[in-house]
Amino acid sequence: MPANKKGMQTLTDASRLIIESMARAGADAFIGYPITPANLLYLYGSQRMPLMLAAPDEITTLQWMAGLSAAGRIPVTATSFPGYALMIESINMAYMMELPMVIILVQRLGPATGTATCGAQGDLALLNGQISGGHPLPVLCTSSFEDCWTLSAKAVEMAVNLRTPVVLLTSKEEVMTSKSFDVSSLPEIKKTERKYYDMKCDGKYKSYKPTDLIPDFLPVTQAKHQVRLNASTHDQMGLLQHSSDEAMNNTRRLEEKIRQKAYEFTWYDLDETEKADTLVVAYGITAAAAKDAVNQLRNEGEKVSLLIPKTLIPAPDVYIEIMDSYTTVVVAEENINNQFCKMLYGIRKPLSHRFIGSLGKMITPQQIIEEVKS
Repeated sequence: MPANKKGMQTLTDASRLIIESMARAGADAFIGYPITPANLLYLYGSQRMPLMLAAPDEITTLQWMAGLSAAGRIPVTATSFPGYALMIESINMAYMMELPMVIILVQRLGPATGTATCGAQGDLALLNGQISGGHPLPVLCTSSFEDCWTLSAKAVEMAVNLRTPVVLLTSKEEVMTSKSFDVSSLPEIKKTERKYYDMKCDGKYKSYKPTDLIPDFLPVTQAKHQVRLNASTHDQMGLLQHSSDEAMNNTRRLEEKIRQKAYEFTWYDLDETEKADTLVVAYGITAAAAKDAVNQLRNEGEKVSLLIPKTLIPAPDVYIEIMDSYTTVVVAEENINNQFCKMLYGIRKPLSHRFIGSLGKMITPQQIIEEVKS
């Protein structure tokens, strides 16, 4: 992508913005196995990243990413549900080993292999429970071209600073749609600098000794200190443990570092109307329809506000605080089981909440308008 120039209009797509942003943020390897509808990300990743490896399958993809991350690189991959399902064991491994990486998950209609050319928003429930033990793996969700630029860089930053895999959630329509876009409107991306263990320190390096909940990193490629990376329960040295206090505290820290640091990575848009009683909530591709619906409702004299969540996991408390402050909440997402509200409230969502769902097709602004007016 050329350097920004004032008023530069170009025909582009979200896949290119995502890959370019991650490359500028410091991601330096793309590992992938082709799958619809993530193939543009695979193509651009192979062109833009300093290193590209074509894996023979999705399991190998994550294993190679873990090795590259251990060596000091920041790897990225892109897939959709069938591929992601094969990655989950290795994602748990990378989570336990505290290896930074970004997985771009392009949602399509399921279950199973589903319909490769039909979009959806059906993977949130899976992402919310994918780590054994129920620990949160950070998930950011794009809802616009601007998000594809800014949140992609933030996903890299989050992965590095928290030493964890991060998922960037998107959908078929988002990454495959091209449009004329003013790239000069995009902010500059700052490269994420990794925090390394001070090699001048005396004593033995402990791979999982935390500094403010996050262990200092050393690549396995250096020769001064031994680095132990362990996917099983381990102590601060990285040595295998069963249930010692140190090992259990280390596992608790995996949860605490993400939940306690999550406030640094909380993003959402809240467009409020004074004295509005109704709030529309939508994320991802459905946010575009929600914006159009809210604008039309306001033009017709309706008082309505709009919340677009972008940090989905761990879900910030502020979402519930905002939603609970309205008499009526209309939540729209492209599934039929209201996954976002179930994540926030469990099986007993508030009676004031109404749901607009869809299966196999996008939600329209008119559907949202009709639900608000009803």
